[in-house]
Amino acid sequence: MRAATTHNLETRLKDLHEYIREGRIIDAMREFYDDGVSMQENAHPPTVGLEANIEREKQFLKGVKEWKGFEVKSIAAGDDMTVYEAVFDFIATDGTPVHMEQVDVARWRDGKIVHERFYYDTGKTAA
Repeated sequence: MRAATTHNLETRLKDLHEYIREGRIIDAMREFYDDGVSMQENAHPPTVGLEANIEREKQFLKGVKEWKGFEVKSIAAGDDMTVYEAVFDFIATDGTPVHMEQVDVARWRDGKIVHERFYYDTGKTAA
């Protein structure tokens, strides 16, 4: 199996970010994630399989009333791996403003994410 070039990974990652900015998160999962993807948040056990992760994401999205912003601060790509730092804000369905700063580490194969782990502080909310 041939490794993806750094340029191709950066392009795929930027395309993924555009889907997120547009609020097309489920579409992004179908486009950019492998059927057997393993996704993990912080030290929680991973969720395995695309359909299971789509369901997990749908549950998260039920708690979002309004997206306020998604800004990528930095990215790195190479050796079939990408890393990015992002800040995003949303209003929860109970009206609480939420501010998250997150680092994402993803491993890719054939243009799709096969493993992804998110690192973030779960205690932050907007002032």
